[in-house]
Amino acid sequence: MSDVQRYLLTVGPDRGKALDIAQDTAKRLESQQTSLIEVVQSLGEFINDEDATIRARTIDYLSQVVGQLPPTFLSRQQIQVLCQFLCDRIEDGGAIGGLRKLQGLGRFNQEMAITTFRALLEHFQDLQLRPQAQRLQILELLNDLMSKHRNALKDLGDQSVVGITDLVSGEKDPRNLMIVFSVLKVVMVEWEISGHAETLFDSVFCYFPITFRPPPDDPYGITAQDLKSRLRDCIAASSYFAPYAFPQLIDKLDSTSPNVKKDVLQTISACARTYSISTLSSYSVTLWDSIKFEILNVQEEDLAEEALVSLQAIAIRLSQGTESTDLKTPIARFLRPITKECNGQLREPQHKQAKPVGQILSALGIASPVAFFLIVKAVIPPLNTLYQDADGIGKQRALLEVLVQLLDSAIAVYGTPSIPAPTSTIENPLVPFKDRLFELSSQALMSTAADEVSFRVVALKALLKLCLLRKYLQNNEIGMAVQYFDEIVLLEDPSGKDDLKKEAIQALVELSKIKPDLIMNITFPAFMAKLPYSSPANNQDYLITLEGLAQLSVERFVSDTLIRRLLNRLDAVLQNDGSSAYPQAILSTLHYVLSQRDLPQDPNLQSYHEKLVVGLINRVVLASIGQNPMTALNEDTTLEILGRIATMIIRALDEHKQKSVALQVYSLFAEEGTFIPVPFRKDTPRLQRSTMILSTSLMAGVGKSMALQYTDVDNGSIQRLLAELVRLALAESVPPIRRTILRQIGLITNKFLPAQETKDVFDYLRNLISGLQETTTLSDNAVRVVFWEAKGLVLRLAQIEEVLSRLLWLLSDHSCGVASARGFGLLLAPDEIISKENGANIRLLAKQKVFNICIPIIAKDFRNAETSIKPNYLIALSGILKYTPTEVIMQELDILLPLLLQSLDLEDSDVKAATIQSLSIISQESPKAVEGHMGSLVSRLLKAASDPKTNSTSVRHNALRCLRVFPGRVKDSTLLPYKNTVVRGLLGVLDDPKRGVRKEAVECRAAWINMDEPQSE
Repeated sequence: MSDVQRYLLTVGPDRGKALDIAQDTAKRLESQQTSLIEVVQSLGEFINDEDATIRARTIDYLSQVVGQLPPTFLSRQQIQVLCQFLCDRIEDGGAIGGLRKLQGLGRFNQEMAITTFRALLEHFQDLQLRPQAQRLQILELLNDLMSKHRNALKDLGDQSVVGITDLVSGEKDPRNLMIVFSVLKVVMVEWEISGHAETLFDSVFCYFPITFRPPPDDPYGITAQDLKSRLRDCIAASSYFAPYAFPQLIDKLDSTSPNVKKDVLQTISACARTYSISTLSSYSVTLWDSIKFEILNVQEEDLAEEALVSLQAIAIRLSQGTESTDLKTPIARFLRPITKECNGQLREPQHKQAKPVGQILSALGIASPVAFFLIVKAVIPPLNTLYQDADGIGKQRALLEVLVQLLDSAIAVYGTPSIPAPTSTIENPLVPFKDRLFELSSQALMSTAADEVSFRVVALKALLKLCLLRKYLQNNEIGMAVQYFDEIVLLEDPSGKDDLKKEAIQALVELSKIKPDLIMNITFPAFMAKLPYSSPANNQDYLITLEGLAQLSVERFVSDTLIRRLLNRLDAVLQNDGSSAYPQAILSTLHYVLSQRDLPQDPNLQSYHEKLVVGLINRVVLASIGQNPMTALNEDTTLEILGRIATMIIRALDEHKQKSVALQVYSLFAEEGTFIPVPFRKDTPRLQRSTMILSTSLMAGVGKSMALQYTDVDNGSIQRLLAELVRLALAESVPPIRRTILRQIGLITNKFLPAQETKDVFDYLRNLISGLQETTTLSDNAVRVVFWEAKGLVLRLAQIEEVLSRLLWLLSDHSCGVASARGFGLLLAPDEIISKENGANIRLLAKQKVFNICIPIIAKDFRNAETSIKPNYLIALSGILKYTPTEVIMQELDILLPLLLQSLDLEDSDVKAATIQSLSIISQESPKAVEGHMGSLVSRLLKAASDPKTNSTSVRHNALRCLRVFPGRVKDSTLLPYKNTVVRGLLGVLDDPKRGVRKEAVECRAAWINMDEPQSE
């Protein structure tokens, strides 16, 4: 049996096996065990069979054999023979595939390409009557010929233009159209088409606008945007299309569909970018007359934006290659009616149609220096006259807003001192108007009534942009503007002028980037002069000044000076008695400024370490032992801010410096013999115990490989230090100090404990837990210690199953169950000390592991628990869910939902709020899961939303938001029985004392009222 016979018998039931047969034939051809003539002759009786399927499969066999041969195996003569053979039988299935493989061979020449192309034209005049799959194959062959043998087809001239156009016309399938548009674009761009422009244009414009919507789960991934882009490229391919394209596009702008209008505008933009300047110029004014309606009569904001893009594209194209400002140029002729219309609209600047004028002028001004020059010469003089003659602040503001938009264009064209624009021979046309514009903006800002805030904000923006414009204002003029901005921030009454002050601060920030010397010489002295040298009693005006200084510290030179001056001011303030709020604000400002710096690369890092870390901590320590006077630095809140600064700086230090810090985490850089560290001491005074806040911060900043003080070989092990910290925590009654010791316990367990010692620490933890269960005189501190130590182990996934199972045992304990239940919220809660930034071991799967281990146990133990301790399990569940990713929660909905519903009956507001938040997420992600519980959910959520005395604001707000999720998510047929209950139940909530709750109640009630009724059958 011949290979072709075997192929024909096999290809139907097993195509893979049939391809192996073709491959075997190809291998025998390569090894010269057979010849190409013999292979072709073997097709004889099958190639002429009356059954079209047999003929098609025979040709397919030959095509597969050819495809398996090396690219250089066939001679040119053999390829010629095969090409003619396949072209003669091109209507038989498989021939197209064979020709595609042949045309990819290096010896397939132009003559063969023409033969193939003519065969396509001759045999497939009825292409659109054939199946889609066959059309796709034919179009892919045509695309291959265009890609690799374009010149051969191009040499056919009109024959190929007409032939291709006729062949592809009328196609409707999206996959095929992607190829059709690509092929036609090549013809339109590279062929001589002047005699066929209308035919070619009609062949593609008949598809405009594209309304295709891909079916769900479309395997081909073709989108409407893909088709629109290809079609747009065709319409914009040749200037010859302009007489047909622009009139029809303008007609379609009258469509009532926003999508059609958007397509039209985007197509006009594409044509403007590619059509010749002379062609575009002849239609430019007509296009303006049509497009302007979409801008001046705004109906859809995105359409107005697209219209502006179109106008700008026209202006950019008409400006190309010219630096002439002659009024006879294409760009000048285009802009003349536009500026005339804009000037007319500005006579009534508060009118609706006048508002987009600034956008039009700005968009066109950005197009080129020539366009900007012509616009300024046409618009600024009448704008200035209109401003002078305006009879009210409203009109002046509207005109000033137009000026601001023109200045945006000026900056885009001519750049700023730090961002130069492309060079141009055209001088900035605003130069002759400089003095007037500066005077106008300054007077509007500083001489207008203080309560005209919106007008003054516009004036400030105008003045800022004048300052930013490259090579425009002199240094002394920018300095005057800086003084005005300083005055607004520092001297004006802040009531009701937050917007103006924010704009002034932002203006100073912008100017600090280009004129840091002016900020240093004018703003800094003015701001620093407003900072008092002692803490004011009942005045916090310094906050605005410090906020301004913090934001001005963008540039390194500026921030260096600011840090130095703030440290000096802090030193002066600490020497005087007074409120601690002011020094705390100074330290917070320093923290913000330093957080904006790249500290590891900062040349002043060592200075920050010495002055801010060692210097200030030394003052705290000496005051705590009575060698220095007490200051605000010794207050717990101040110590926490100072600690954050210390952590940030120490993190940036090199390894050598960090080692030194690690060995002084408790001695706090004090000279030997002056300060006795807190650990391993009895009866330490309160003031000295508070230094543990700083010890925690130093510990957080050093790397995990560092040996901490008291953990070296001479002083014992890390477990000894851990035991001492546990002792201190158990005895501590001051919340901030207790919290910082607990954090040290968690930090040591998580970050510094070697992996080989985790088992020993777990054993120690197990003993602590056993102690909790055996005593009836429980200390809450003991529970806190257990959970902080557990937190360190859990986050690093060390002994996690054993740790969590022990903690879960505590929930059933009558004496410590409630405190332990709250502890579960601590395990996964983010913490500023035990954080990735500080080098803590926080494993990615920690949250998922805690959830997967705890939830089944909580659910099981809850069912069997006594009624009095059941709330403990629900509180623990709430603490875990609060920090668990949604996708993890969704996996256990069957277990969770009954528990969450019962959690809503608890009195604990925090638990209730967290539970409702979880239910909201579940309702959004998996509405089907809550359908069976709708009755219970509605009644409980209405109760949670209704009573301000028993439910906190967050509970009421969350309950309403959860109720609002149901309509639109859960099936209407499920919600309908509860609609009246909810609508009536929310009436009382409309009078809630909190505005946010009332607003949420209105929206929730509206969502239920507007819920669609089920359609009657």
